Amino acid sequence: MSPSQIIVLATPAFLLLMALELAVGWRRRRNTYRLADAVSSVSLGMLSQTSAVFTGLLRIGIYTALFEHVALWRNDAFWTSVTGWVLALLFYDFCYYWLHRMGHEVAVLWAAHAVHHQSQDYNLSTALRQTSSGAVLGWVFFVPMALAGVPPLVFVVVGLVDLLYQFWVHTEHVPRLQGRWAWFDRWFCSPSNHRVHHAVNDAYLDKNYGGILIVWDRLFGTFKDEDPHDRCVYGTRGLLNSWDPLWANAQVYAGLAHDSWHARRWADKLRVWLKPPGWRPEDVAQRFPKPAFDMAQAQQQAPYYPPMSRAVQWFALVEFGLLLAGVAAFLWHADTAPLAHNAIWFAVLLAGQWALGAVMQGRLGMGMALVLQCGALATATSALGWTQWHALFKPMAMAIALFLVAASAYSTSASGIFDPKSRRWMAAALAGSLAGDVFLMFEGFFIPGLVSFLVAHLCYLALFHRGQRWFPHRGALAGTLALGGTMYAVLWTGGLPPALRGPVAAYVLVIALMAAQAMGRATVLRNGPAALVAVGAGFFMLSDSLLAINRFVQPLPLAPLWVLATYYAAQVLMVEGWLRGQQAAPSPSGTTAAASSSAAMAA
Repeated sequence: MSPSQIIVLATPAFLLLMALELAVGWRRRRNTYRLADAVSSVSLGMLSQTSAVFTGLLRIGIYTALFEHVALWRNDAFWTSVTGWVLALLFYDFCYYWLHRMGHEVAVLWAAHAVHHQSQDYNLSTALRQTSSGAVLGWVFFVPMALAGVPPLVFVVVGLVDLLYQFWVHTEHVPRLQGRWAWFDRWFCSPSNHRVHHAVNDAYLDKNYGGILIVWDRLFGTFKDEDPHDRCVYGTRGLLNSWDPLWANAQVYAGLAHDSWHARRWADKLRVWLKPPGWRPEDVAQRFPKPAFDMAQAQQQAPYYPPMSRAVQWFALVEFGLLLAGVAAFLWHADTAPLAHNAIWFAVLLAGQWALGAVMQGRLGMGMALVLQCGALATATSALGWTQWHALFKPMAMAIALFLVAASAYSTSASGIFDPKSRRWMAAALAGSLAGDVFLMFEGFFIPGLVSFLVAHLCYLALFHRGQRWFPHRGALAGTLALGGTMYAVLWTGGLPPALRGPVAAYVLVIALMAAQAMGRATVLRNGPAALVAVGAGFFMLSDSLLAINRFVQPLPLAPLWVLATYYAAQVLMVEGWLRGQQAAPSPSGTTAAASSSAAMAA
């Protein structure tokens, strides 16, 4: 059984213990859970495990290669004896101590480890909040075990034991142990000891790194007792303030890359990554100052928690359950599935996790999240040949988008902020896309599908003309026409059938004009929604180009994946941009439609 499958089997126990901790918290009137934070933490744990399907090959592969070629002592019989297993676990825990410690003392290692510390809550869900990039450099600290000849199987098992042990210490409901149990706090990593590690208080910062044993901290001067008069404040000194799993993993890396790029001295560009976290070159600190951390303010500041309606809370719970089931299925089969299949399903799960975080944060409506997720599932099922599931998810994405447009019209009409022509054009464009989706699922219906998408692009063109002159940016017009002309030439020389040359020429012209109008509109409006629409139009051109090349010039590897991924990116960006634009549209009284259309965005 693989480590991933063991994690899957352990997951119900994790959830049960979290439910028990929640019940204890309610009973004691000291609840330590917030829904969005807990979902975000577990989601990051899921992402850590799914990404480990790929990065784990790096860690285990390098370890195995070192073991096979440079081990100084080979005695598998010893390491698989009781004494060997215990020694290997102690060896691993010692190496883990130094990995953990350097993760707080070297900026590039902190960039990976910071994910685990970002939560401002401290509960069992925090234990599952793990990095997705730690294996990239973390393997270095376990090289001594490979040199000592610890077999890869033993290394993997003791690593899993060390990881699973650390789950239970992430709780506030187990106090500092007293009396006959006081010895445990002195020797082992306990909830009290590990609370200190997660705190940003001055006295607690960068203490108690031990995984199973706290003895390492006592030996190397990094131990600190929990003080009942100094309440732990959790999180990091540069708060994440987001439920986005991608940004959670990238936040610190992005800051380091920014400082490294702007540092004037080449030595400083390197030091940024190797110095302790928080170190900045003097010139960068002067040009891009950051406020100093204020412990008093951190103690008084309420944790990050954007408001969530009851509907969003239920949506989050249901989505979380579905994603958890999807991750479990993925991990269970990952070791035997082809790499390409794993990559496709990893992308689907990641899209779902990102969308859920965006909904909880208020950046994305529930309806658009479903459009995104159905599009991702339609893309995956097409690429893998799951015809029946593809037939379900492909039309569902556009059907939900049509519902969003209708909901938007309903919510804004009551306030007098209603542009029926714009909504009709958008609805017609989505209906044309839906018809095209259905036609292209069947052999022999390419022409009806082409006509349907031609109608959809004409409707988008008319929609983007609303309130704007034709092609306000001549450069965008020239660029899209040039790209369209080049693509048509490729198709012509690549074997485009004579009977289709006229229809395809009309199609290429219309989509080029649609993209030019969207881009020109963005240059006039200069706002985020218009930019989203313009980027979406560009993706539409890319998707149609890939489809045409695959059909008429040369078959592309995994063509459905690239064609549909860019197609749904186009539709999601265009619909989301248009809906946001409707929210910000001025009313007759000079106010905005944001309040009246918020229900449509949440639909």
